[in-house]
Amino acid sequence: MSHKPKRMKRLAILLFIAGFFHTTLFSQSPSSIVQRSEDHVRGKSSTADMVITTVRPKWTRTMEMKTWVKGTQYAMILIKSPAKEKGTAFLKRNREVWNWVPSLERTIKLPPSMMSQSWMGTDFTNDDLVKEASAVEDYTHKLLGSGKQLDLDCYKIEMVPKADAAVVWGKVIVWIDKKDYMQLRTEFYDERGRLVNTMQGSEIKLLGGRRLPSKLTMVPANKKGHKTEIVYRDIQFDTSISDGFFTTANMSKIK
Repeated sequence: MSHKPKRMKRLAILLFIAGFFHTTLFSQSPSSIVQRSEDHVRGKSSTADMVITTVRPKWTRTMEMKTWVKGTQYAMILIKSPAKEKGTAFLKRNREVWNWVPSLERTIKLPPSMMSQSWMGTDFTNDDLVKEASAVEDYTHKLLGSGKQLDLDCYKIEMVPKADAAVVWGKVIVWIDKKDYMQLRTEFYDERGRLVNTMQGSEIKLLGGRRLPSKLTMVPANKKGHKTEIVYRDIQFDTSISDGFFTTANMSKIK
């Protein structure tokens, strides 16, 4: 009796399984990759302690700060040092952003036009830090191919703002590693397609139980000797933070 039909059946099953896994592995849309990356770096909520260092040809300045983030709607940033800026706070609540200035004892609402301006004299913009724009909702996404960053295989994705989105950049290109969905490199372009800033992730560590770059370095394209580094000391994910924490009344009280 011939075993050929059984062998053919087994072969068909193996081909089906292989095809299923191939489809599963390669059917991710660019938008879903960006979403997974945002979920990886944000969690449902997070608190973080970090140091931000601004380097210029003739001087260097370091600030310590703490952040609280909940989803994509809420964020609070508190400057802890140096003494001159201590107590300065920024709040994002939905699409609105405020700044508490202790020396003036005043809360200032930042208009959308200020999102592209430097945050606290660094090479990051206000939007980079408080993230008024959403990487998922405010952009369309296109997979440009693959590349390597820090010897890791990455998706290379182009993000172009939607017509009705209040977005700082003309386009953004991001490298997201294929295993842990870490954002390892981001290039920011203006509306004319000119490179403005490049942010590079490095020094990957286990932070809050997740593999993440512990250092982010922002380098302007046309300012020699300028850069800003953010180094994460600690991150805790999925911490319990009430919506009521993110209020303008609380900006002057947080420690």
